[in-house]
Amino acid sequence: LNLFTQLIVLSGLMTGTIITASSNHWLMAWSGLELNMLSMLVIMMKPKHPRTSEAAIKYFLTQAIASTLMLFSSTINTIQTGQWNITQMTDKYACTMLLLAMTMKIGAAPIYFWLPEVMQGTTTTTALIIASWQKIAPITILFMTHNHLPPKIITLIGITSTIIGGWGSINQTQMRKLMAYSSISNLGWTMVIFTISPHIAMLNIAIYIIMITPTFLIMKKTAMKTLQDSTTMWTSSTVANITLTLMLLSMSGLPPLTGFAPKLLILNELVMQNLMPIATTMAMFSLINMFFYIRTTYITTMTTPPIMTSNTMKWRLTSMQQKLTSTLIPLSLITLPLTPILMHMT
Repeated sequence: LNLFTQLIVLSGLMTGTIITASSNHWLMAWSGLELNMLSMLVIMMKPKHPRTSEAAIKYFLTQAIASTLMLFSSTINTIQTGQWNITQMTDKYACTMLLLAMTMKIGAAPIYFWLPEVMQGTTTTTALIIASWQKIAPITILFMTHNHLPPKIITLIGITSTIIGGWGSINQTQMRKLMAYSSISNLGWTMVIFTISPHIAMLNIAIYIIMITPTFLIMKKTAMKTLQDSTTMWTSSTVANITLTLMLLSMSGLPPLTGFAPKLLILNELVMQNLMPIATTMAMFSLINMFFYIRTTYITTMTTPPIMTSNTMKWRLTSMQQKLTSTLIPLSLITLPLTPILMHMT
């Protein structure tokens, strides 16, 4: 793509999300989502490859159906209440349909099947956009309507997403699919807390985006596609290898690292609301998640495959000096002491 086309596509992607996030009218929110989706399809179709075409078609069909469901639910609500305002979503059937449409858009359970396939079929950068930026608009809509969403259904979606995110990742060797299941699991934590404390849910998503961005950037820089690639990553950049290991442990939610903060806040809020069975379930199933992160960490740092001597100088001169990566990595690893401030904010 030339520079002018790139500018149009990226501005469409960003404008679509901003329109949806800042609108009060259902039709404006819908048009923002459509603009965002069309820009995303152009980005996905950029590499001329059958796999990207397949991923783009899957993405288009899923997003189009979800947008139609959203428009249908808002129309039902308008017939019942007489207004198109997003915050006045009071009809319970319309709310349930909206919730299913938004979970379909972000790739949470029960309609998560498209996400691992689409992320695997695209480039690493596109997979990063799908896992981070594309979640902002639907989650903003959920945030604006959280007062009226059915709590039992949204909690069930949250628990199911955490279970699927954990189980699905155990059998994977492709890094982008692993990140997709990690995303599903994180959405589970977000959904469980949404009706109880939407601010903690938004904080969880924000911290996850901060953590996943440098992880994907390191994967792209070192051309890491599968778990097997991670065994030879130390030959390209030892610093990047160590950093990626710490990033994965942070995403799993190990205590000294930033990823522990949102999980702690969510479990604390669930216990405060006397939802002990849900809190216990979430903590137990996050252990499955922890297993595959630690397995990846183990493979990256402690296994050495048979390797030619000439290979050890593979990318020795490649530097990891990227401004965005170097800014986000400290935020992803050492901001746990800020948890009391975050608790006060939420």
